[in-house]
Order: sequence, then C-alpha cells, then structure tokens
Amino acid sequence: MGRVAYARIGPNEDLVQGVEKFCLSLGFRHAFVRGALGSLVDACLYTAQGGYRRIEGPAVEIVSLAGEVRAQPDGSLRASLSGVVADPAGQVHGGPFVPGANAICMTFEVTLEEWLPEPALARLNGVSV
Repeated sequence: MGRVAYARIGPNEDLVQGVEKFCLSLGFRHAFVRGALGSLVDACLYTAQGGYRRIEGPAVEIVSLAGEVRAQPDGSLRASLSGVVADPAGQVHGGPFVPGANAICMTFEVTLEEWLPEPALARLNGVSV
C-alpha cells in the first residue's frame, strides 16, 4: 500500500468524477476508498438489469461507500464506486453509482488509500525488479 489521502468534494461536483479528479491531482494511479461521509442532491445507481434507478432528494445520504480507482490503458483513471444511500423518507437503496449523475449536495469527504502494484511497491522500498 502507498499513501493515504483525505479529500473534500464540493457542492454540485459529481461523486465519481470528483474521486477521479482527486486521484489525478495526487498522482494516485490506483486507489481504494477507505471511508466516506456526505450527501447527494439526487442519487443515480445502476440496476442488476443493466438500467439505472434515480433516487430523488434533496439530500440523499450516503450510508456506505466502497470502491476503487484504476488507471486505464490511455492514462486516464476510472473510479468504480458502489454504495448504499438513504432517501429523504428513510428508504435505503444500493448499487454502483452512475458516473456523471451523482452531484454532491453540500460537501462530501472521502478517504483514499493508494494501491501500488508490486513493481512500484518494490521501487518505493528500494528493491530493484
């Protein structure tokens, strides 16, 4: 494992894209979500049938969040985030978050842990591979 970082994502920024942007700013090529706290204006989750479900807000709370960020062959990063949300009536919903469709309500805090593939970890520790 590598560095651990904490980020605050601001209002109206997309959850998935905000995590990707934060990783890019730190030079993280691969990372795991280790903790999160915040709410969304509305939530949009993929369904098992291949569609998506919109959960209307305001202030859809994220109850739990898990996921990872991975470098793509073209050098971009892709975050795959899944979670459980609670709507204003207290109903819970879960699934993968649709990129570009989950705007942060006020603020969102997330803790990420950098994952170093074995050759990178060895170089960090001064071992040649």
